[in-house]
Amino acid sequence: MKANFIKAKEAIKLIKDGATISTVGMTLVSSSETILKEIENSYLENGYPKDLTLVHAAGQSDRKDGIQHFAHEGLVTKIIGSHWGLQPKWMEMISQNKVIAYCLPQGQIAQLYRSMACGLPGKMSKVGLGTFVDPRIEGGKMNDRTKELANISEIMEYDGEEYMFYKNIPLDICIIRGTTADEMGNISMEEEAMKLEVLPAVLATKRFGGKVIAQVKRVARTGTIHPKEVVVPGVFIDAIVVADNPFEDHRQTSSWYYDPSYSGDLRVPQDSIEPLELNIRKFIGRRAIMEIKPGDVINLGTGIPNDVVGKIANEEGITNDIMITVESGIYGGIQAGGIDFGIGQNLFAMITHHEQMDYYNGAGVDVTFMGAGELDGEGNINATKMGTRCTGAGGFIDITQNAKKVVFCATFNTGGTEISLENSNVVIKKEGAIKKMVNKVSQISFNGKLAREKGQDVVFVTERAVFKLVKEGVMLTEIAPGIDLQKDVLDRMDFTPIICEDLKLMDERLFRDGPFGLKNKQFEQ
Repeated sequence: MKANFIKAKEAIKLIKDGATISTVGMTLVSSSETILKEIENSYLENGYPKDLTLVHAAGQSDRKDGIQHFAHEGLVTKIIGSHWGLQPKWMEMISQNKVIAYCLPQGQIAQLYRSMACGLPGKMSKVGLGTFVDPRIEGGKMNDRTKELANISEIMEYDGEEYMFYKNIPLDICIIRGTTADEMGNISMEEEAMKLEVLPAVLATKRFGGKVIAQVKRVARTGTIHPKEVVVPGVFIDAIVVADNPFEDHRQTSSWYYDPSYSGDLRVPQDSIEPLELNIRKFIGRRAIMEIKPGDVINLGTGIPNDVVGKIANEEGITNDIMITVESGIYGGIQAGGIDFGIGQNLFAMITHHEQMDYYNGAGVDVTFMGAGELDGEGNINATKMGTRCTGAGGFIDITQNAKKVVFCATFNTGGTEISLENSNVVIKKEGAIKKMVNKVSQISFNGKLAREKGQDVVFVTERAVFKLVKEGVMLTEIAPGIDLQKDVLDRMDFTPIICEDLKLMDERLFRDGPFGLKNKQFEQ
């Protein structure tokens, strides 16, 4: 058997107007830039393909490339995805009603591919109940244009319990990326920084008679790829495009063309990883990491958690006492952040995206650290839509609904806030214009009532106050040194929290330069 090696311009001819396309990647990891750019160019120059439906599990951009190439009115008329926080063009198109937009939990889309591949009519799950993706609330519809359209999920009952049922999305085209293809079309991913949900997406497409297009960096002789390294057998690949300019269009991730430490082929000296400068984000991360104990398996979400918690753990010398995971499927190591979310150095293990979500949805991680945009008196959290800016859920709902403990990490308010750390005090230079402690969140990303009913351990950490979700509602448990309870906390909230009878000051060690002694305090008792 011989693989079909073609140029990107020829590959575009496989995509018909009105087709439903699935792309696989996370941030810019495994983005098939050669193919995506050609689709964009073809539409802008020739008007085809057009009226596409784009389906994607994780967000796939670095604010510039990835599926940003699809963000043209008319090229895509419907998007079904999980996260657009690094995709400003998509957030603009969604907010301006230029596209039909559905948001589903990231893990549910990745796992739906597998259900579709198995020949099932969809996927049932507890994930999403009571949140904005629940069809009784918003149905994941992210703008006015979408609100009057049919739901793509429904509520079902089995054995007396409610479940979400995510319906099949028949796929016409799947675009994937590997590192190497042999002459038979077998695909390996040895230089990729994640394993992702490649094979389920491919098999889901094949189930509906669709075509699979793969981008690779190089071609090898048949039989020279170890069979265990083959991620997708060549019989499932319809066309292969070899990147003409891999430095630009086949980067390992946005910030690196190729660094072997991010694909697990090199371990860097642990002491070469520089500790973070002490600032408000690190201060919040330090207080948040005090919520863990030895032996915990933890998860890091985007924003403050992923950017600071892993590096704090490394600085405190506790990385061998806990296991850090990220939704991409990585275990251990030191995580990259920002536009390179989801990858890490010095990893202990790397599994596929959909299998990682199996763990998060089922057993549930011991502690997850997540960002947040709004908190209300019921304990509801909004982390998915701020005004017209619709970032979407990503893996937030998958992970928070089943974690044993959830630690939200956020600044107390936003919109111009200026805060410094001076003489072991938190000093507010300027208050932000936008409150995060609101009467009612504008979108329910995390349902506080359901969390309270099942006794989930939930903590909300900010730079000036710490709150805990209790049976009666939201309780204020700590304030920072230098903070005035009435003026800096209560007057800045739209709801009145329960105030703990034993209201504490945050630990003064959080202000120290260098390690603040977490290992000595909590890990060697």
